[in-house]
This record gives sequence, structure tokens and C-alpha cells, in this order.
Amino acid sequence: MNIIIMILLISFLVMVHEFGHFLAAKAFKIRVDKFGFGLPVGPTLFKKKIGETEFLIHACLLGGYVAFPDDDKDSTISKDSPERFANKPVYQRMAVIVAGVFANFITAIVLVMLAGGIWHKLPTGMFETSFQDMTLNTVDSVKSAGLEKGDIFYQINGTKVKLPNVLSQYLYLSRSFDGYVCQKQVDKKLKQLKILNPKLNPDKLIPKGTKVILPEYEDEKPIYLTDDQIIGLEKYTSDEIELTETQKAVRDNLQGKKVYIIKIPMTFEDLAFSLADTKKPLYITVIRGEKQIKLPPVYPNQDGMLGIQKGIVEVMYPINSLKENLEYSYKYIISNSKLMLYGLAKLFTGDVPMEEMHGIVAITKIGSDIIEYQGFFKGLLLTAIISLNLAYLNLLPIPALDGGHLMFLIIEKIMGKPLNEKVTEIVANIFFYLLIILMFYIIYNDIVALATNKI
Repeated sequence: MNIIIMILLISFLVMVHEFGHFLAAKAFKIRVDKFGFGLPVGPTLFKKKIGETEFLIHACLLGGYVAFPDDDKDSTISKDSPERFANKPVYQRMAVIVAGVFANFITAIVLVMLAGGIWHKLPTGMFETSFQDMTLNTVDSVKSAGLEKGDIFYQINGTKVKLPNVLSQYLYLSRSFDGYVCQKQVDKKLKQLKILNPKLNPDKLIPKGTKVILPEYEDEKPIYLTDDQIIGLEKYTSDEIELTETQKAVRDNLQGKKVYIIKIPMTFEDLAFSLADTKKPLYITVIRGEKQIKLPPVYPNQDGMLGIQKGIVEVMYPINSLKENLEYSYKYIISNSKLMLYGLAKLFTGDVPMEEMHGIVAITKIGSDIIEYQGFFKGLLLTAIISLNLAYLNLLPIPALDGGHLMFLIIEKIMGKPLNEKVTEIVANIFFYLLIILMFYIIYNDIVALATNKI
């Protein structure tokens, strides 16, 4: 049922977009031959002519369109008819083009204000993660860190804890004895080994049974994550080197020792790698009452766990008046718009890989989960975000999208004459088919993500 609700909500947004074009065209007395829901690919499920316009529903429900006489080479409407789109002033054609985007913007605003007005709150986009209790598996460093129930995690290694995944990401990446080390730490350990064991030849294998003096235990460098890495717009990459199985086995035998007797012949470098793989500290600041308290470093175990019970609470804007609804709806839309546009920019610069692109299938699945587990109002807000997304995507200056048509009209206005009709038609058709290919690629991404439980 939730999946059906989400499909209906997305379908509603497509209809709203096309209805925006339709109303604007009618306002300027432009003839509309067809109003299509879905893409004209495959069979047509329904069609009915009302007045001069034929309304159609296609089997491929992933889109919609409004068709003018200009789009039909066999149209009986004369070339110089004022009912044709091409014969209207540039500003009127621009208004028709942007009307769909405008309709999506208005819909997003209405949906957010509707949710805020009935729900009496709106998400700020931030969460509070707090310490609740220790478990049977709590690591020793946490036991001695002085955490108290209700402490709110404020910062981890300098990153503000605004989202629930901040702590989990840091824990996973800071696993103790994870089998990866940086070359700089290896070089440091190699130098220390040579100083502590001057009688051994660093260029030869250390024979079995040799007693080696070990340098003091040291933490590895802490992990630092950027905001983009936290929200998934940038992949965390490390230049660390993986230990061999032999080096890992030696590492496990070195714990707590000042002297190590070589069990199998090895190089100084092998020993340095084993010594370099230790623990990565987490420097945590918590809020307790009115105070910020810096805890002593804590260390996740080899599974990336601290052994604590967390409490996660979403921070909300309280809404008790129309003024607050307007103010917080504006903040909600602006913050999400900034994030969307930044994400689009990252996508075009290649910082977000193509395999991370998702579409209608993923949105439907995520949306249905949100409705089921977080309630209808969260589903309504997601619908508003999708409406905003449709608006921004359609404004991109890509032929076959509204932004591409708008770009052609701007060029026409600057040149003072219409563009070559055949050239613009060819370019638009090429990009239309490219978008269809991209759409199927995104659906493939969605299916893979579903099959591998990524969404």
C-alpha cells in the first residue's frame, strides 16, 4: 500500500508539472493537441479527446508531455496560425516553458506548509545523538572516559555530530588493528627499530630466534571526515597500505611486548608494518547541561564498535502559528534546495560517481519505507523534495528538458531571429534519446541497489 501511495504521489507531481505548461499555454491562447501522462513508449492505456485536446495515459509512466501543433508535421493548423506555439512572442513561449517548473515549486511550498500546519513541526535537518548506557561489550576506553547518561555527542575529531551516521562512520573507519597503515607511520617505526637494534643489519632478513627490542606503542593518526563525505557526496579515500597475512599475524603477537623473539625470518620493513597497525583515537566532545566537555580519547574495537547504547532524536522546528509555518517552511525549502544544487554540481564535476545516481524505483522504495516507518507527513515532505528536484532538473540547460528549450529561446532573443528549426529538432531528439538511455541506466542502478540491500 505504501508503495502505491508513493507511486501516486510521484505521478501527481508529473501531472502538476505538465498541467503548469497546459494552463500557461491556454492563458496565451496556444492550442494544445495532446496532454500525455507517461512517455509515448509502448502501448497507450487510455485516451480521450476533450475539446481540442486529446488526453492520454501511456504504459511507461515515467514522465509526461504537452504537445502543440508545432510538434506534428501533419497538423492541419496553418503555419501562420496565432494558435501555434512558434508564432507567439518569445516572452510568452518562455512563460509556457517555465510554467511546469513554477508549478513544481509552488507544489513543493504547499506540501511543506501543509505538513507543517497539520503536523505542527518541520525537520531542521539535524539530529541529536546521545549516550544512554553501556553494554556487556563496552570497550575499556569508554568505561574510563567519564561518559554520563544523557551526554549529547557534539563533535568527533572536529566534525559536528549533526546526523546519526557521523558516529557510525567514524567508528567504522577508526577500527582498531584494521590491517591498514600509512607509509609515514611505517617509516617512523622502521627508523625506531634501527636505532633500538644497532647490531642488526637492516638490509638483511632477521633470523628466527633473534631478540628484537620494540619501540613504544603509538596510536595511529585519527580519521577526519569532511561534510561532503558525511552526507555521501564525496567518497572517503585512504592512502593506507594493507598488511600481508604474515604481517597481521606478527602484529597480533606484538601486543603489550617490549621485546619480540622472531618466530619466522622477516625483514625490518615487515616488522615495521606490524608495529604501525595499532588503534585510531576518537576525540569526542559532549554537551552535558550547559557545558562542552572534551573526553579522553576512546578507541573502537576491531569491529568498529564502542559497546554503547545510543539515543537518536530528530531536531524539529516547532510550528504554532502561520508566521512560524512561513518562516520554517522557507528555511526547510532553502536548506534542501542548497543541498540539491550542490549535489547536482558534484554530479557534473564527477565527484559523485554515476553508479550513485538513483531514480524512480529507488525513490518509490525509499518513500514507501519512510511512510511506513516515519509516518505520512515524512512521505509528504519527501514528495515536496522530489517536486523541488523535478524543478531544478528541468531547469538544466539540456536540450529535451525545459531548460534546454529555454536556452534556445534566450539565444533566439539575443540573435533577434528564430533558430534553424531542423537543427534544433535534431539536437532535441538526440538528447531525448540520450535521456531515455540515462533513465534506463538509472533504473538499472536502482535494481542493483535493491538487490544488494543498499536501499
